[in-house]
Amino acid sequence: MTRIVYVNGDYLPEQEAKVSVFDRGFLMADGVYEVTSVLGGKIIDFAGHAKRLERSLAELDMSAPVDQDELLTIKRELVVRNALIDGMIYLQVTRGNPGDRDFVFPDPETTPSTLVMFTQSKPGLADNPAAKQGLKVISIEDIRWGRRDIKTVQLLYPSMGKMMAKKAGADDAWMIENGHVTEGTSNNAYIVTGGKIVTRQLGTDILHGITRAAVLRFAKEAQMVVEERPFTVEEAKAADEAFITSASAFVMPVVEIDGTAIGSGKPGPIASRLREIYIDESRKSGL
Repeated sequence: MTRIVYVNGDYLPEQEAKVSVFDRGFLMADGVYEVTSVLGGKIIDFAGHAKRLERSLAELDMSAPVDQDELLTIKRELVVRNALIDGMIYLQVTRGNPGDRDFVFPDPETTPSTLVMFTQSKPGLADNPAAKQGLKVISIEDIRWGRRDIKTVQLLYPSMGKMMAKKAGADDAWMIENGHVTEGTSNNAYIVTGGKIVTRQLGTDILHGITRAAVLRFAKEAQMVVEERPFTVEEAKAADEAFITSASAFVMPVVEIDGTAIGSGKPGPIASRLREIYIDESRKSGL
């Protein structure tokens, strides 16, 4: 089956989908993106992702190419056209194609945004065996720009971090700034210590994760204690358990950091329970 993608109002076979070489997303990484998961053909956490997209666009003084209703319609159409059961929908908005390369922003009245969306099929997404084994992470220096709260397409260093982890025989990397963990390469980071879930507070130094917001809400509803503050690598090594959250991984236990086992070295009960809750609630509320 040929995958159908969306490009600026058209649904096209992926082989026919094209964006100009002058598009600022290609030349300047001048764009933002979102990834939403699909479970059982239903779109997960749409409202949160749509709201964050609007915020990212506003922070970069970019106009939204479509409103939320049309965005949902396009996503649903992609799910249908690609017979997507479990997987993701990737969305990218750039400042568009001004016809040449220039550091100065083009006039949005004459240069419309570029909007691209495509699906990725991931059968059994909710049954990822890594959830039963747990992830191994390494720590790396966080040298990204200072506005990590904007979900831009500037993903070179996170990609480098993934490759550093792979080279070290690990699954991912947690980034460290001023001695404290900021986040993972594509996820928010947590530890569980003294019965408390600890994760860095929101600010410009981490992405405001949509899955993070949902998981913390579910944790509080389940009478779990949440403490939003920075934590160190040493705290993580001494913690009872650890985990990450993201749109594609949901809640994923972390069992080792820099070669040191966390807790028992196996997925902990709190991370495992939060994963169950998140997936169950997401299946119920999916659109």
